[in-house]
Amino acid sequence: MLGSTHGTLTTDFRARVEACGETPRTAVHSSAAPSADDAVAVDVSGRPLHADVPDLDRFFRPESVAVIGASDAEGRPNTGITRQLIAWAERVGARIHPVHPTRPTVFGLACHASVADLPEQVDLAVLLVADPLPVIEELAETKVKFAVAFASGFAETGDAGAAAQDRLGAAVQRSGLRLLGPNTNLNAFEEFRDDLDGPAIALITQSGHQGRPVYTLQELGIRLSHWAPTGNEADLETSDFISYFAEQPEVGAIACYVEGLKDGRSFLLAADRAARNGVPVVAVKVGRTETGARMAASHTGKLTGADTVVDAAMRQFGVIRVDGLDELQDTAALLARARKPKADGVVVYSISGGTGAHFSDLATEAGLTLPTLSQAKQDELHQWIPEYLNVANPVDNGGHPVGDWRGRKIIDAILADPSVGVLICPITGPFPPMSDKLAQDLVDAAETSDKLICVIWGSPVGTEDAYRTTLLGSSRVATFRTFGNCITAVRAYLGHHRFTAGYRSPFEDAPRTPSPSYRKAQALMRPGQQLSEHAAKQLLRAYGIRVPREQLVTSAAAAVRAAGLVGYPVVMKASGPQLGHKTELGLVKIGLTSASQIRDAYRELTDIARYENVPLDGILVCQMVERGVEMVVGVTQDDLFGPTVTVGLGGVLVEVLHDAAVRVPPFGEDQARAMLTELRGHALLEGVRGAPPADVDALVEVVLRIQRMALELGDELSELDINPLMVLPRGQGAVALDALAICR
Repeated sequence: MLGSTHGTLTTDFRARVEACGETPRTAVHSSAAPSADDAVAVDVSGRPLHADVPDLDRFFRPESVAVIGASDAEGRPNTGITRQLIAWAERVGARIHPVHPTRPTVFGLACHASVADLPEQVDLAVLLVADPLPVIEELAETKVKFAVAFASGFAETGDAGAAAQDRLGAAVQRSGLRLLGPNTNLNAFEEFRDDLDGPAIALITQSGHQGRPVYTLQELGIRLSHWAPTGNEADLETSDFISYFAEQPEVGAIACYVEGLKDGRSFLLAADRAARNGVPVVAVKVGRTETGARMAASHTGKLTGADTVVDAAMRQFGVIRVDGLDELQDTAALLARARKPKADGVVVYSISGGTGAHFSDLATEAGLTLPTLSQAKQDELHQWIPEYLNVANPVDNGGHPVGDWRGRKIIDAILADPSVGVLICPITGPFPPMSDKLAQDLVDAAETSDKLICVIWGSPVGTEDAYRTTLLGSSRVATFRTFGNCITAVRAYLGHHRFTAGYRSPFEDAPRTPSPSYRKAQALMRPGQQLSEHAAKQLLRAYGIRVPREQLVTSAAAAVRAAGLVGYPVVMKASGPQLGHKTELGLVKIGLTSASQIRDAYRELTDIARYENVPLDGILVCQMVERGVEMVVGVTQDDLFGPTVTVGLGGVLVEVLHDAAVRVPPFGEDQARAMLTELRGHALLEGVRGAPPADVDALVEVVLRIQRMALELGDELSELDINPLMVLPRGQGAVALDALAICR
């Protein structure tokens, strides 16, 4: 992690970014902030297009604070909390007013009997009471801006608690104040070191204890500016704090521990604001497994969301998801403090060929780019490194050169290469004096370079002077303890800057008015019903999605005539509003080439439907489309994010391989194409075993049209499934061969 010991961070952040040719974040914020008109803009489904950023200045830096239920009686829980709040108020320069019905004073401060007796309007009320609801109603009369409720026993306990939390949330909304909690803690009132400078980490946690590893980064010289323990989020939620922190000029990164999201849309809007401002958001999100999701719900009482959708949504809006708290602290620290990369290339430099090879394997597998250094650069390095050692990348110095003047020459030469943006030096264990000299050379080089230097100090002891003083004493070197954490952080660092460099908010292009397609489609919807295949394909036609030539018939004679018009060979399928998997019931006949086969197929299909007691609206006689790649494109409704769009391998492969990618609308063409590259079977679209490349452009167009349908139909469409969508050879388009649609 990037670290410094006490008092060693002296570089002014604004001066440093200006020296690098970067715009200080305050300027970025002023240009990125939405106008008053944008703040109320909504998309075609009536959902907001910009995050509502709460003004939390008076929460974190209040002028006056009321402590409801204050106590100084020894042995009482409220006494310790009151004592901590008094100390915090003194640090932030706030006047504090204890409130208790039977105490004239608390810790020597005048105590007021009730909220109504407060001598002034307060910015923040801290509620040390078992039931905050009556107090919220009292506070409504005092125009207090913020309140904090520590009490538990709400949504985390089950249905009765959830109902109580709903009542509390409704009272808060009526009151006009903003509430943190319930089921929160004192983390917002921690003491932060004020002797550290440089960009800071702002911390958001739904479980206070899980934020401790990030909070203790201060002991390694990493600055923290805020801690928001959101608890059950009856009102203020993770998204509110992301939006607020993304606007604070001192915040270099936002670190989050998230158990459940209160509202998916709000989270995406907040992430979008952070991406527009270039502020990285790093998050641990529990709920990857059924067990984790169950535990999160019992703790915070919120939905964890289908994890595949949560994961996709985070990637889509640039939120960096990590798995462990150690990864959270290391990645957030690096992203907060490292300058923008000059290049994506990573060079691994070590005193051991085995170490370099091992790390390079892991880094390459993780997707980092390790460029081969030019022959000229290798020749230069061989001035100081024996000829028999590899210096192409990884660079193996053999050990001895780091012990003298050659060590710094090697480092400077590597950093001077224009293809190199990051130098990583794994030191698997202390080997003085070489490791001490190497650490000092790396720190000295970092002070004069505009490129990132990372060191992995592998010693399990961690008390060595080279680690504690030299490496952690540098504000410019990123020091890690494990290979994995270094790779995770560097990958996130490079990925974040690539993402934000070309970032354009998808909400800017979200449709705000219904299209003509919507009006056609709405007439086809049947609330609460599943549409027949024929009706579902009409829905697709309304949005300009190609379907095969087909006719719906109700007699064998009409089927024969239809086949002649469609053109042999044909496919015949039963069509009805209750039909899902037609193939399993034998309700699909393919490759029919004659009138007699048509009549026989018609009779067989209607007999099966009658036997299975499946109502039909007719039999479809369809053009047969054979040559192409079978894909699936669909829409589902997610509990957190609303409509989501899925694309994957179609036919039976979708059920066998589960190879699919998900996005949450709105998204642009770049994200639609990214969905395809995420598929394990992406090579099929490029053409394999002599097959021609598929018409990827046509597939992307279908995905974007389906997204428009999902946005416009919104809650009216519960599910849509095109399977298969036959993607024809390049230039020939894509055809929806089958479709299922369920209306809400």
